[in-house]
Amino acid sequence: MSATLGALLRQLQPEWSISLFERLDAAAAESSDPWNNAGTGHSALCELNYSPQNPDGTVDISKAVDINERFQVSRQFWSYGVQNGLLGEPSRFINPIPHVSFVHGEENVRYLRARYDALAPHPLFEGMEYIGSPDEFARRLPLMARGRDFRDPVALNWTDAGTDIDFGALTSELLAHLGRTGVDLAFGHEVLDLSKQSDGQWLVRVRNVRTRQTRTLISRFVFVGAGGGALPLLQKAGIKEAKGFGGFPVSGQFLRSTNPELIGQHHAKVYGKAAVGAPPMSVPHLDTRVIKGRNGLLFGPYAGWTPKFLKDGKNTDLFKSIRPDNLFSLLGVGVTELSLTKYLISELLKSEAGRVETLGEFVPRARGKDWELITAGQRVQVIRRKGLGGVLEFGTAVIAAGDGSIAGLLGASPGASTGVSAMIDVLQRCFPNEYEGWTPKLREMVPSLGVKLSDNPELFREVWSWTSKTLNLDTAGVAAPAQV
Repeated sequence: MSATLGALLRQLQPEWSISLFERLDAAAAESSDPWNNAGTGHSALCELNYSPQNPDGTVDISKAVDINERFQVSRQFWSYGVQNGLLGEPSRFINPIPHVSFVHGEENVRYLRARYDALAPHPLFEGMEYIGSPDEFARRLPLMARGRDFRDPVALNWTDAGTDIDFGALTSELLAHLGRTGVDLAFGHEVLDLSKQSDGQWLVRVRNVRTRQTRTLISRFVFVGAGGGALPLLQKAGIKEAKGFGGFPVSGQFLRSTNPELIGQHHAKVYGKAAVGAPPMSVPHLDTRVIKGRNGLLFGPYAGWTPKFLKDGKNTDLFKSIRPDNLFSLLGVGVTELSLTKYLISELLKSEAGRVETLGEFVPRARGKDWELITAGQRVQVIRRKGLGGVLEFGTAVIAAGDGSIAGLLGASPGASTGVSAMIDVLQRCFPNEYEGWTPKLREMVPSLGVKLSDNPELFREVWSWTSKTLNLDTAGVAAPAQV
């Protein structure tokens, strides 16, 4: 997020002085690292939690459409970046991979058919296929078909327009561009405190984690893009807009295949349905990954719990974030999210055999020796005040001070996939005097700025064609819907 905002500002106001501070010694070593997430270009093509079923059996696609719209904004900015030297060879960070929704059981099959009926006619989801044939299932997903009992009905929603993204590589390339253009990039530096001055500017105290030396900067604007570390910094800033917010940390693990033969038998990102009580970020999925030109295979996530807000955080993170203004929010969630608590306990007690058994829903002949357990990045779900208590939100939230002098980002998925639209929102909210003058340049970077592609299919096809060609994603072109 910070790298994206910096790149946008560098294009809009190249004369501005920008400094970026990262506590770790490397770029994108936390949640954006390619092995700390599934690398899904979240555009609601396969994620079933973005298209819930209504009581009458119909499917609500409003959230799916919104997320897809926002992902198209990211594709446009990345295409601009490739054409204008901000980014290098696209295959280093983005590659075409089919996105697939998978269910089994009669009731779930009916739901997936209703989802297809709702999405396939929509301009942003053209090319989606509905597959209920076991033979076609086996042809497209041989690893998932081998050993499967097809007396239990299965169904797929298949889209060739999906992507796998190495957000670590993407972030590193954006930061490299910022460094080349004079931005002060300080790794191994931790922001200790933020305090607002009488003139409206911010005093930022930073410490070099190696030498322990501190320095102080003055800035007219601060963006806190610290992942799980954002909430504590926004609390230190003392802005009223952050009051009442809390964070619920959820760790995750994946099984990564060590068998090249298995990796070669699967080429898709396949998402299933979440277990009862599981948070949306815990939807099981079997993912092809493309990292540094090599294919990999992940399954997960297996949820866990730790009080840390960052993978490289401290066990005191959660407790230090508890304040009088968010105490009732946290307590309220503790009462209302008992199913989540039960789910996390069951996940924590899961053995290696239990993890392989869960994998068996996707890979019926899974063997533990073909997989290794890796720890993914830490996610901090947003807890927002609601009435006298609080509510747990799964998504991404931008918090900005009323005067626009500071903003930060909280939450998880769809996160980085919709980072460009989130950062344009920051620009609009925090730089109201400059935004109108920036609009022509922003439209150069994002031609659909301010336009709903859902309402303008011709423009969608134009930007889709441009981004697919520029990002070398032509194999993911729009096609007519099919049913098999």
